[in-house]
Amino acid sequence: MDKFVIRVPKVSKDSSTQQASSSTQETSIDNSVNRLSKKSLFELSDLIVDPGLRKKITEYDSNQRDDIRRAYLQNGPCQPRKHNFPQKNIGGRLGRFNPDWFDIYGNWMEYSISKDAAFCLSCYLFKPDIGKQSGGDVFVTTGFTAWNKRERFDGHVGECDSVHNQALKNYRIKLLASMYCTRFLLRQGLPFRGHDESNDSSNRGNFIELLNFLANHNEVIKDVVVGRIQKNLKLTSPDIQKDIVNVAATETSNIIINDIGDDYFAILVDESRDVPGKEQMAVVLRYVDKKGFITERLLGIVHVTKTTSLSLKAALENLLLKYGLSLSRVRGQGYDGASNMRGEFNGLKIAKNHGDIALFFNLMSNIVNVVGASCKRRDFVREKQAAKIAQALDNGEIQSGRGLNQETNLKRAGDTRWGSHYASIINLINMYSTVVDALEIIEDEGSISEKRAEARVLMDYLYSFEFSFSLHLMKNILGITNDLSLLLQRKDQDIVNAMKQIKSISWQDSVRGPIKILISAVPRAVYLTESQQSRLKAQQITNGHRFRVEIFNQVVDMQLQEMNSRFTEVNSMLLICIACLNPDDSFSAFNKESLINLAKFYPSEFSNVDILALDMQLENYIVDMRSNEEFSKLKGIGDLARKLVETKRNTVYPLVFLLLKFTLILPVATASVERAFSAMKYIKNRLRNRMGNEWLNDSMITYIEKDVFDIVTDDSIMQRFQYMTNRREHL
Repeated sequence: MDKFVIRVPKVSKDSSTQQASSSTQETSIDNSVNRLSKKSLFELSDLIVDPGLRKKITEYDSNQRDDIRRAYLQNGPCQPRKHNFPQKNIGGRLGRFNPDWFDIYGNWMEYSISKDAAFCLSCYLFKPDIGKQSGGDVFVTTGFTAWNKRERFDGHVGECDSVHNQALKNYRIKLLASMYCTRFLLRQGLPFRGHDESNDSSNRGNFIELLNFLANHNEVIKDVVVGRIQKNLKLTSPDIQKDIVNVAATETSNIIINDIGDDYFAILVDESRDVPGKEQMAVVLRYVDKKGFITERLLGIVHVTKTTSLSLKAALENLLLKYGLSLSRVRGQGYDGASNMRGEFNGLKIAKNHGDIALFFNLMSNIVNVVGASCKRRDFVREKQAAKIAQALDNGEIQSGRGLNQETNLKRAGDTRWGSHYASIINLINMYSTVVDALEIIEDEGSISEKRAEARVLMDYLYSFEFSFSLHLMKNILGITNDLSLLLQRKDQDIVNAMKQIKSISWQDSVRGPIKILISAVPRAVYLTESQQSRLKAQQITNGHRFRVEIFNQVVDMQLQEMNSRFTEVNSMLLICIACLNPDDSFSAFNKESLINLAKFYPSEFSNVDILALDMQLENYIVDMRSNEEFSKLKGIGDLARKLVETKRNTVYPLVFLLLKFTLILPVATASVERAFSAMKYIKNRLRNRMGNEWLNDSMITYIEKDVFDIVTDDSIMQRFQYMTNRREHL
């Protein structure tokens, strides 16, 4: 545990320690512990390695004991294994300490060179001073020297209620209580720290308050955590909290990494700024799990100081190296917002390049800003809209029911999420009359002349035919892209189904139907600006031509160009080959030659010999699939992969299943990365804007991957917590 306490080198255990005196040992440990944190509250020279020379733990100040225990646990039991243990006469026979006992009782047994006696580290650190049992204080103060009575070691450990076990039990209860509180706060994404965590503070933070609540409703925890031994070891410090969170995140990541194993995967990368403006890069892994399910998991959040392609590449390689993942196993890469890595394409924004559409979105933003500029205006809009809904319900124009007619307000569109533009347009259409009323009030009663003038301009635009045309045009276009976006955001979406959805969209037919009514209704004279009127007059074109050709056709063509430009000839050929794996209609799309061509896209995995083997394997595969009733009603290659694993046919047709796996891990969209950034803004919010990078990463992994975090056992967390270094004491 690097941040729990700085590592202290072990006391030398070679033969040179045979004649080491107590003063030499004190000097050695004094030099070692001087490298400990300067924040320590006790005199480091008092930390004695030899258990026979230590003073009682209770003789230290109660405020220092936590640091002392952490230091001793970090250093581990004193076990000079290579010491030349002296012999002595015991009942007429020679006997001496057996170093093999360190292996049997290694988690607690210590040996004192100065006293030639055995001691117990657990009892020294945690045993309450409540009398004698199994030798009383012999394993703490005087030391055990009856080497011919090894059974006394087992007697010292004793039954479950022995002093030795009770000391460890108390420590375990405290650690479990802290871990339960940590689990709850991580799953909810809640902050840990309070403004002041002292006992007399009224704002001690969620962790301390939750721990006290847990203790007040559990007598065992109450006796141990908030009872008379609370001051000895509370396990509630910020360092402890961060260590437990780090352990939880590590165990969660290890489950994900073990699930991938040595298999192939794809990486999805995006970058975004957090609340204080630090650039964060999120990395998500897409792979096929052992049951054949398409899975996307967050690998980590990395702070990048530069967003150049070399910087992002270095950060990505370091993150993969941290978890033992090799770039040679990557078979797909998706970079959404990381434009430096992606190349020429960067978001579906091409329609906004049209001048009239850019003006439309700009004025839409101004409408939201003016109407929602103050709490008073927003309250007026809500009340006005609620009154109109109530009137419509009374007139029977709309139906009431669960989930219907919820309170709505104007939404501000984001720059990167085009789904927000669609929601903003829908809300404006739904609240059109309310917005007009609000602008009229601003124009008549506004206290600032500039705002009154702006409201007048916006009202004129809202009444214009050009606004109505652009509004309904973009509603239909963005409605199509929004439906497609929602489909692609499914974690289990495969590339074949995604392409089917894209091909099923007929932009011209889908948009032209609702819009051509508006085009046919274009009057000879519509509200246009003076510059627009002069341009139409100079070019001698009609209003109908302008709205049909210069706006509608151009915008639709831009959207089509954007979609088509994302698929090169090689990509199109790859997708055609992938489609041959589709099991719909009894594998009607199956084509052996295309699947062999697909295998040639992966020369590292399919050698010439493998290609020949794949040819014969495909013959047997398609006969088996079409003759088996279990595979007759599958929908999509995702279902096919799961069924092959379920029926063990993935081992019968390994080359076919490998092809299937490559098609599944091809990234369709980086929706999981976007979800990670949404969670990041929740965890690292305005009040928690000073979170460190490691703390943020650990919190993100456990919060986003809750289903994996839930299967992490308490024992695994506690064991890793204690073994964050090689010399951590066992429970």
